[in-house]
Amino acid sequence: MKNYQSFEDIEKDLTRLKLERNIALEEMKLLKSEFKDDLKPANWVSTIFNVAGKYGFYVLLKRFFK
Repeated sequence: MKNYQSFEDIEKDLTRLKLERNIALEEMKLLKSEFKDDLKPANWVSTIFNVAGKYGFYVLLKRFFK
């Protein structure tokens, strides 16, 4: 437990904690918007194409070396 020497110290700590809380809230908002963007169907399509491209390349290499 922290012992305070003056009200000024208390006010500084309260201000710092309030700012840290506001920063954390803004980071949560950013994560929420990024998560929403990740759930859009356009991102799904690009992910599917990337996976299909890698798999197709693997199949081509496999046939090439047989």
